[in-house]
Formats: sequence, structure tokens, C-alpha cells
Amino acid sequence: MIRQEHSNQVAILRLDRGVTNALNLEIISQLAENLQTARDSPEISSIVLGSANEKFFSIGFDIPELLGLSRKDFTAFYQTFNRTCIDLFTLPKPVIAAVTGHAIAGGCILALCCDYRYIAAGRKLMGLNEVKLGLPVPYPGDHILRHLIGTRDAQEITYTGDFYGPKELIRMGVVDRVLPLDQVVPKAIEKARELGQLPSEAFRRIKKNRTDTIKGDILAHLPQKEQDFIDCWRSDTAHQLLKEATTKF
Repeated sequence: MIRQEHSNQVAILRLDRGVTNALNLEIISQLAENLQTARDSPEISSIVLGSANEKFFSIGFDIPELLGLSRKDFTAFYQTFNRTCIDLFTLPKPVIAAVTGHAIAGGCILALCCDYRYIAAGRKLMGLNEVKLGLPVPYPGDHILRHLIGTRDAQEITYTGDFYGPKELIRMGVVDRVLPLDQVVPKAIEKARELGQLPSEAFRRIKKNRTDTIKGDILAHLPQKEQDFIDCWRSDTAHQLLKEATTKF
């Protein structure tokens, strides 16, 4: 479910689970394994995270599959997702998101955890629509978004649950570049290679300085925030809204 390629010392990880790249335990676990390999390998200096198709970066959680899980099994998935996001956010090498398709909810959070986000021009949407499904935004993603773009725009994104196109995303600072579709991955690789050629120990320490406090804040509250999310997920209101959302899968 993760297609891995290499361009010199850049590892290109492409989500490859059908058209939507819906997130379940298997794909998140495979992503976590690939990130750990990239972290440990001296042959990899940087990473590009993208999609194997041009329609979706990721639609977010695989609602039809996850709705059928017990509380215990859903908790295992959700905790794995959150910890993979934290690992991605703090990975001590440059990570560029190549967003060639829609990045929705959990898919948007994966992109937010990267150091830079390059998105294709046109009708490519990003957003956190959890509120419309009766859910809070997963705490790591919510916290990272607020540090990235500031409270005011983050509030608008999380309160409304709307989706945004490239013009709005770059205005708010959610993405760093808007590019023609065929240039997104090459330019992301170029940026990853450029950063990967910097002295690695200096880069690692600079990134650690940026992410340590945010990670500490997240971990301090994460156990309770996870239980709050799971309680909402299993509520009657969310169950009905999530069931209606399954038609989009």
C-alpha cells in the first residue's frame, strides 16, 4: 500500500490503496514502517510523501471499514494513526508533501505533518471536515495546524469543516507552492534533494528545536484527547453522520 521509489538519496513514498488512499490500520502501519526505514537509513537524506494517483492524496479515514470495528480495535487504529503523524512531524530529515490530489481530513493531517506542502493547481482540495461528521479534529493535526498558520485561520478551517482550493490554501499558509500538476512531484524532489544536501546534524537539531515543544504539548494531552475523539466516534450523532458519509466511498 506504500509504493517506494528512490531518486538519488530522496525516498519517494506514494500512498497506493486504490483511488482514495483511505486510511486503515494496514496502510498506516506500512507508512510507519517506511518512515522508520527512512529515518534509520544513511542512504536516504530526505523524503517526498505523495500519492500513486492524481485524484486523491488521501480521502482520510476508511470510514466504511472503521465503523465496523470494536472500541478496542478502533482505539488501536487511532493511536497508531496519531503516533505515525507525530513520527512524521518530528522525523529528523526533510519531508515534502507532493499533493497531486485531494487531501481530506486524515489525509490533510498527513500533509500538515510534512515540512513543506506543494499542491497541484486547479480543483485540488484540502480541508478538515471532521466537525461535519460529529467529530473533533484529531489533536495532533489540530495542534500542528495552529502552530503552522495561526489561530485565526486554523479556527476557520476547523470550525467550518470546509474544503479549500490552492489559492485559499496558499493565502492561509497551509501550502507553500502551487504548481502545474506535472511539476508537483519533480519540484518536491528538487526541494527534498536541496535540503537533504545540507549538513544533516545541523538540520536535525534545527528541526528538533522547531518540533520539540509542539510534540511535548501534544503528548501531554494526547491520552485524554484520544478518548474524547473515540467517545465522539461511537456516539449516535457521529455514527449516523459517518454512515451517511460512507456513500462517498
